[in-house]
Amino acid sequence: MKPVEIYTSPMCGFCHAAKRLLKDKGVNFSEINVWSDPSRKPEMIQRANGSRTVPQIFVDGVHVGGCDDLYALERAGKLDALLAA
Repeated sequence: MKPVEIYTSPMCGFCHAAKRLLKDKGVNFSEINVWSDPSRKPEMIQRANGSRTVPQIFVDGVHVGGCDDLYALERAGKLDALLAA
């Protein structure tokens, strides 16, 4: 599987939903908590083309978007192919 990174915050329901979907699919991911490490937020904003909200999800370094985008890929049947190595 391709490496997955997700920028999150502990109080974010969308972050929990995105992580739950990834876990249900057996995907290991790196979590970057921008609440406990705010110095990482500018990095997230730059990588996410200006998006400031969490979660921001990256697969193999490519920006996928947020929770809604992740679920849209799943509903369209495209998430498994995106994650496959």
